[in-house]
Amino acid sequence: MIQVFVTGGTFDKEYNFITGELFFKDTHLKEMFERGRCTVDVDIKTLMMVDSLEMTDEDRSIMLHNCRKNPHKSIIITHGTDRIVATAKELAEANIEGKTIILTGAMIPYAFGTSSDGFFNLGSAMAFSQSLPPGVYVVMNGRYFDWDNVRKNRRTGNFEELGE
Repeated sequence: MIQVFVTGGTFDKEYNFITGELFFKDTHLKEMFERGRCTVDVDIKTLMMVDSLEMTDEDRSIMLHNCRKNPHKSIIITHGTDRIVATAKELAEANIEGKTIILTGAMIPYAFGTSSDGFFNLGSAMAFSQSLPPGVYVVMNGRYFDWDNVRKNRRTGNFEELGE
């Protein structure tokens, strides 16, 4: 069983065609797993629906608490990309032993259809959550990164190792 925690981010944003604003309604994860014909047992739990730029210390404490108390060895957290590395750092420094924790996100909302990278990133996170040793990782763009060797390149919109 893989635990999936939803925290919001671009992954789950919707587009208001009248105002042009992005907003949260509900997670798309169940639909994404069904559409991807996922045969792995997953437990999806929404912890919050926030943009990572608005994420608080309390929000990160909720994530940490849920990762610690969860009995599953594999945990995926959907997260906004702007603060994903900061959250990965906090989870790693909490020394949660024996669990593989993957943080992933999207640059384009799933609701935007085939232009979204969310579906690909979720599939990559599923695979890496089952194959990486215990630790905290960021999974984006088909790659995994150790929590302390990754950054979001704001020029390209891709994630990369430090020093690339």
